[in-house]
Amino acid sequence: MQATIITIGDEILIGQIVDSNSAFIAQELNTIGINVKQIFSIADNALAIKESITQAKKDTDIIILTGGLGPTKDDITKKTLCNYFNDTMLFYPEIEKHVKAIFKKYDLKYIAINKHQAEVPSKATVLFNEYGTAPGMWFDQEEKTIISLPGVPFEMKHLIREKVLAKLQEKYQRSHIAHQTILTYGKGESELAQDIAGWEDALPKFIKLAYLPSYGKVRLRLSGLHENKETLEKAIQTATDELIPLIEANFIGFEDDSLIQQLKKSLNKNKATVSTAESFTGGKLAGELTSISGSSSYFVGSIVSYATRIKEDVLQVPKDLIEKHSVVSKEVAEAMALGAQKIMQSDYAIATTGNAGPTKGDADAELGTVVIAIAHPNGVFSEIYNYGQPRDKVVKRAINQAIYLLLKKINKNEENMFASFK
Repeated sequence: MQATIITIGDEILIGQIVDSNSAFIAQELNTIGINVKQIFSIADNALAIKESITQAKKDTDIIILTGGLGPTKDDITKKTLCNYFNDTMLFYPEIEKHVKAIFKKYDLKYIAINKHQAEVPSKATVLFNEYGTAPGMWFDQEEKTIISLPGVPFEMKHLIREKVLAKLQEKYQRSHIAHQTILTYGKGESELAQDIAGWEDALPKFIKLAYLPSYGKVRLRLSGLHENKETLEKAIQTATDELIPLIEANFIGFEDDSLIQQLKKSLNKNKATVSTAESFTGGKLAGELTSISGSSSYFVGSIVSYATRIKEDVLQVPKDLIEKHSVVSKEVAEAMALGAQKIMQSDYAIATTGNAGPTKGDADAELGTVVIAIAHPNGVFSEIYNYGQPRDKVVKRAINQAIYLLLKKINKNEENMFASFK
């Protein structure tokens, strides 16, 4: 069973907003065994809408559109669909009553143009939208299903979860789909591919492996499609069990076990806390450390010492140390970490200093040079890297590496770090 997702809106094509609707719809369809073959983003244009539907019908069984269902002239999806199906509009008083109630609730003036929201093509099954004014629409044509949903994310999500998925499951017989994502750190995809080549070649034909690299991390995603759910799940589990020993030194965990989740577990297990002293990362490391719930149990605080004088005045890094070694040096990074550890009274502290680019700033080090220091209960250590350019890549790689270094230190060695997965 194949599906096409079409998002409608000029604002997507000009980069004004990011299309998050497609990702959500694809994930939800996947849970009920419907594979998404293609995703289009098109303009608010009648010809583009008609052509994309016609093309999608050649390749897939289900077409889901989002966007363009408002009451204004630039929202043309409903009118275009009515014309596409050679249909006429029907007026639904219950929809108008609902729209008026929403306007009253938010103290908005209901005007004549809003009445159009209660008009739906006669060939469509109405998907009542409790959270908005634009109803969803379901069309059946020539054994194909075309579904039109509002582009507002929370309205679309409600309709997908509460109405669309159930109707699709009722209408179509589907194979089972399963995924398992294994997270790795420290090796690139080429090295990993070489390490696991024999294992990959031996995978069952109904299981595929994808490499998904991102800033020092590589996600290995196993995907399978099979008529028998038990056979599929067993094959995925067997493949996973055989893979982990081959990548043990770089294995972080599974989809929900990110670097930061692993760090949280280790810090909480040891009843330990961490703080940060950041230069070029500008507080983004602290942001990552506090990006999950429960971070208050281990994170104390951060000092963003972007300017050299803040390193000296707040973190108490000796001026002569900076003059001798420069701000981008192991010596200064270690002094920053120790300063944060002392000021914050934390068990661990991470310091970052470097030349992320595109200009050198106060340092003489080569662009892309990064120094990460970890202060721990028994001392301090640091590592130096060069992540090249551009700046965004340097910052993200450094944040991941900093978390990894702290995690590795807390757990002493990689064998202990990953023992919980054996």
